Amino acid sequence: MAFGPGSIAVVVGVALLVFGPKKLPELGRAAGETLKEFRSATRGLGDDSARESHAAARKAAENTATAPNLAKEATEDEGGRPDSPR
Repeated sequence: MAFGPGSIAVVVGVALLVFGPKKLPELGRAAGETLKEFRSATRGLGDDSARESHAAARKAAENTATAPNLAKEATEDEGGRPDSPR
């Protein structure tokens, strides 16, 4: 459903009749500020979730990178051979 120029003109005309020409700019300004605040809040939520997912991926990568070192240290403690009996 698309809004054409005629539909927008009707909505603006009805708004002028209901609120009056003095109140309409104030309402528009308030609506704009509300929209700006909403966008910044949703952007912040997106940034937080992206930051958390990047941190989790980094931590997983660090854990995988240190896992071979832990296995190597364990085999060195057992005499240097990975298949040596305990």
